[in-house]
Amino acid sequence: MKKSNFLLAFLASVATGAAIGILYAPDKGYRTRKKLRRKGEHALEDLRDKAYILAAYSNEVNNEIDRLTDKVDAAIEQAADEATARIGAAISKLGEGKKSLGA
Repeated sequence: MKKSNFLLAFLASVATGAAIGILYAPDKGYRTRKKLRRKGEHALEDLRDKAYILAAYSNEVNNEIDRLTDKVDAAIEQAADEATARIGAAISKLGEGKKSLGA
């Protein structure tokens, strides 16, 4: 299940639970509202904690992507340098071969 679907399902279940709690509350109105407010605050606190964890994880993933991108860039640059050197050597050998044939 995707995290966005989980969050949506979580929020829907919180809202449904709150509605059922209001409809079947055995306590007086102010007590019920106090309980709902407390549960809402706990749910909000849980969401904040999860958002903080998700942000930290996202930062870790971004740092890893940056590290890997740098590594790939360095490998590409090294491969290009090696290819350039080999092409230069091949051209030199070709030039030497033409000189020996022509001379």
